[in-house]
Amino acid sequence: MSFYVTTPIYYVNAAPHLGHAYTTIAADVMARHHRQRGEDVFFLTGTDEHGEPVALAAEAAGVTPRELADKNAERFKALAPVLNVTNDFFIRTSDPEHVKAVQEVLTKVKDNGYVELGLYEGWYCPRCADFKSESEIVDGNRCPIHLIELTWEQEENYFFKLSKLQERLEQLYEEQPGFVTPSSRRNEALSFIKSGLNDVSLTRGKLTWGVPVPWDESQVFYVWFDALLNYYTALTYARPGEDLRDEFWPAQRHLIAKDILKFHCVFWPALLMAADLPLPKNVFVHGYLLLEGHKMSKSLGNVLDPFEVIDKFGADALRFYLLRDVSFGQDGAVSTEDFEKRYESELANDYGNLASRTIKMLLRYRDGAVPQVELDRAVAAEFDGLVDRVSAQVGDAELTAALEDIWVRVRRLNAYVGEQEPWKLSKDPERAADLDRVLATLAEGIRVVTVLLHAWIPERADRLLGALGVDGLDGTDTAPALAIATASFGAAVPTQVTDIDPLFPKQQPAPAA
Repeated sequence: MSFYVTTPIYYVNAAPHLGHAYTTIAADVMARHHRQRGEDVFFLTGTDEHGEPVALAAEAAGVTPRELADKNAERFKALAPVLNVTNDFFIRTSDPEHVKAVQEVLTKVKDNGYVELGLYEGWYCPRCADFKSESEIVDGNRCPIHLIELTWEQEENYFFKLSKLQERLEQLYEEQPGFVTPSSRRNEALSFIKSGLNDVSLTRGKLTWGVPVPWDESQVFYVWFDALLNYYTALTYARPGEDLRDEFWPAQRHLIAKDILKFHCVFWPALLMAADLPLPKNVFVHGYLLLEGHKMSKSLGNVLDPFEVIDKFGADALRFYLLRDVSFGQDGAVSTEDFEKRYESELANDYGNLASRTIKMLLRYRDGAVPQVELDRAVAAEFDGLVDRVSAQVGDAELTAALEDIWVRVRRLNAYVGEQEPWKLSKDPERAADLDRVLATLAEGIRVVTVLLHAWIPERADRLLGALGVDGLDGTDTAPALAIATASFGAAVPTQVTDIDPLFPKQQPAPAA
């Protein structure tokens, strides 16, 4: 079985920020989990390098669009390994292989009768690279996302006959209700479709920074049609000498933020229909990380630098927080204060301290040997069905719900320590068997939750599993010890543990001014 997951490709008009990290981390959690399930995974991310936003940013910086794209693409590439992200390919839309494939697909769209020459005029946001309908304009004449005044644009372009595909799009949404999720986003996209679709500009005549139109060299393709096709074109050259389309297309999951819903949930399936290509299985639309009530945006100046957070707390802490604090799919406020509270209470205390205490008790009371005895049946029962639930939740992109399901068991193991008081059991030789059972149950419980948590906190999970003496770790998600089947309680009880430094060290408070 194969699983193909994508992030949107990110504009190179500015450096990456926490909002970019959010989507990329979510995609990585899915990719890692599906690898643990034994599936053949392809995970794509990259940069969107053409169009007016990039040209304008380059002009403002006094460099060429190519120079700006080269500089910022490297910043986005550098973000992935810092986040412990395991993408299989990083696409740049300036790649010549992508350009060639875009020209081929859009020529097919033209040959199929979905392109015509016409005059376009309307209100335009250069930062969105998007014409806005009257219903999308706010505060008189401003973009609802960037809050800048719109400009009136008029030019002769080639048009994509989107209106011809309205009936097929409505049929798609009726027959495949899971094509767009969550349901609120599906309803939003369907409402846009049913309001009546107009033909849209396929090319731009005033720009030179873009994919040239092969049948008219005076035009370049409108950046969105160039960008959307990256999910398909990447498979034609991601592995030199191989064409991966037969194995991975159509994609199982496109992850996007809600500001690009119209393009991915309306334009994208229409474009594929016009090109006679299979449609992706799902577009999952998540909300915004909000600071001061607004989506994080470089143009608004309200961003958190993921590199700074990682330098202090580590990548795993950031990965955990972003998918723990805000329910994935919804808007949610984030802050440094909330991050530090979550780090202290859950990562350092609930999980890290549980692991440290358990290992130290095994070292102190049993010389590091994990007793091979029957596990506590009551605790085991509370793990029943956990693997299937987490797998189903990740499969439905319910990443926060899956994490909470795992964390319920982390809290249960902590409660078990308090209930059983192994330090008291250790003082009574007649209760040695009880102590054996408690220590073995804790070691196995920690192993199980750590295998499941690996997709979220891979670095620390590997470190802890190593300290638990788990064999078969090889630095990949496909290591035998990480197979999702091994996360069943009692499937692979550790035998010998070694000491471990704190997984999530508590941070020293900043000195008073």
